Amino acid sequence: MNFSPLWLQSISMTPKRKLQGLVAATITPMTPDGQINLSVIHQYVDYLVNEQNVKNVFVNGTTGEGLSLSIQERKQLAEEWVCQGQNKLDHVIIHVGALSLPESQELARHAAAIGASGIAAIAPSFFKPTNKDELIAFLQKIASEAPAVPFYYYHIPSLTGVKIRVEELLDGIKERIPTFQGVKFSDTDLLDLAQCINKNEREQFAFLYGVDEQLLSALAVGASGAVGSTYNYLGRKTNLMLQAFAKPDLLLARKYQFLTGEFLNFVIKLAL
Repeated sequence: MNFSPLWLQSISMTPKRKLQGLVAATITPMTPDGQINLSVIHQYVDYLVNEQNVKNVFVNGTTGEGLSLSIQERKQLAEEWVCQGQNKLDHVIIHVGALSLPESQELARHAAAIGASGIAAIAPSFFKPTNKDELIAFLQKIASEAPAVPFYYYHIPSLTGVKIRVEELLDGIKERIPTFQGVKFSDTDLLDLAQCINKNEREQFAFLYGVDEQLLSALAVGASGAVGSTYNYLGRKTNLMLQAFAKPDLLLARKYQFLTGEFLNFVIKLAL
């Protein structure tokens, strides 16, 4: 899609509320010959909204294999999700992280230009930052390219190898990244998550948990939502778990969490 100034004026994904609840980490649809299949995105949006009751998406992340796509493919997907999500989705968060800082900055500028409601970035995973200041400096250079767009840090140490604790990272981060709004926390270290939430309640950051099979545990320590692949097809069930937890009906909430675990166990066995 070649977006024009007129098209840009018609798109408004500016979030009206804090990012919370379920966020589907979108799959990248492909044609049999390995090309991205943009034509099905409108059906994908309708399916998430109407069948799964999920109105937030995280595009070009791990589930969408964003780091395996070309910059042009990532831009095309971002444009299509923003376009098709207009008046249907609440938040379209575009993951702009890359091994190349200039490429991340280019993707951040592009996401801002097309009207994305937020951007996110992982830590660089080849030449890794060794301390908090190095990581924040990297993230700041990305976020500053989209100065009016909410920025989220995508913490996934199992894949990046960057194990700087988020609790440490958040100390003073707003002063260096004014657009910082929260974390996609894809790690099993619930102590780190709990300390983040405990120490930053006044900041109103969004803490979105990224390990689907442990979401109930994250909710118990105060997570405000979740980003995950299973919400593409188990969103309605997981929303029922959120409702049960809020009542609170912990026995029912556990039932839904166990369903997710059983499903993922089945999938893992298929891959062995």
